[in-house]
Amino acid sequence: MDFGIPERMQPVLEQIRLFMKEEVFPLERLRTERHTFTAILPELRAAREKVKRMGLWAPQISREHGGSGFSLVEHALISEQLGHSLLGHYIFNCQAPDAGNMEILLQFGSDEQKKRWLDPLIRGETRSCFSMTEPEFAGSNPTRLGTTAVKDGDDYVINGHKWFTTGAAGASFAVVMAVTNPDADPHARASQILVPTDARGFKLVRNVSVMGHAGDDYDSHAEILYENVRVPQSNRLGAEGAGFAIAQERLGPGRIHHCMRWIGICERSFDLMCSYAARRELAPGKVLGTKQTIQNWIAESRAEIDASRLMVLNAAWRIEQSGVYEARESISVIKFYVADILQKVIDRAIQVHGALGLTDDTVLSYFFRGERAARIYDGPDEVHKSVVAKRILKGYGVHA
Repeated sequence: MDFGIPERMQPVLEQIRLFMKEEVFPLERLRTERHTFTAILPELRAAREKVKRMGLWAPQISREHGGSGFSLVEHALISEQLGHSLLGHYIFNCQAPDAGNMEILLQFGSDEQKKRWLDPLIRGETRSCFSMTEPEFAGSNPTRLGTTAVKDGDDYVINGHKWFTTGAAGASFAVVMAVTNPDADPHARASQILVPTDARGFKLVRNVSVMGHAGDDYDSHAEILYENVRVPQSNRLGAEGAGFAIAQERLGPGRIHHCMRWIGICERSFDLMCSYAARRELAPGKVLGTKQTIQNWIAESRAEIDASRLMVLNAAWRIEQSGVYEARESISVIKFYVADILQKVIDRAIQVHGALGLTDDTVLSYFFRGERAARIYDGPDEVHKSVVAKRILKGYGVHA
């Protein structure tokens, strides 16, 4: 694998870096001042139109379907730059969960489903959500679900309770994981079904408050009740019972997107940490950066961020070369490794800033609130570590 930045990507990345600095970073302050995501939607829409004119819209989607047509490795490089702000991916229309929903609709959707659900999503006219996690069951075991979809004529009737459905507020449809084949093997019990959020019986109970922030619109995590929600069986995505397999296809590239976004957050936090250490005076002529502890944090962070980047790009390359299944160990490794580095770098940056780091005068507290969940969503780190260890030990004759 060539770890150099491809020549065609260098001007693209520089263009994105400049756009982030001039157009996106100022919107962070505006969001803090206005308190809600909805309050800055006009400015976000204006920024999105600029991205379209730049020819960088939906970078992970092929040009044939209305995107910019970058490869997974190329999109990983873009994702790092967008990750310098929590608004970056939304403005470029490659945010979770929409990006993953676009990918599974492209791969598994019928022509009718693509026309109704996918095309408006790629154009940025609608948003979507992914409804899988349930409060009654451990989210680390997606084969255990209480939500059911029972056939009735040509329809499914869906009943269940979900939460942490990211971005449900304001979404046009949900991709719902529901049990359609209760007597099948655990990995073949569930299907993925497209449900309009205006369907009768779809009830958004609340946006769950996370670390004191309930959020709104895209920036939210909803609790949802499905009470006798009736949709046509033609809304099923892929084969019946294929929900788990489709989810796995979605999560592989999705973890590349997440991890490179986390590296972008690390780089922004690192820059803030170094800048503050270089100018904050402890005494006349003596700045914070002269202290060995601070120097250690800076050196360790640099090494860890660089190692993370190489690991993620290698995993992306493996997916492109051999597919998600063959790259599954690399995908698990980067998930728990980069999530841990993310927490360390943000925490060090906050500590260097002292009390200032806890305030909303910098973006660091926003990063920490928004991304502490990185070690939990897409599978808790402990589960990924266990899976990787079991695969390794199997080669040594240990069957855990």
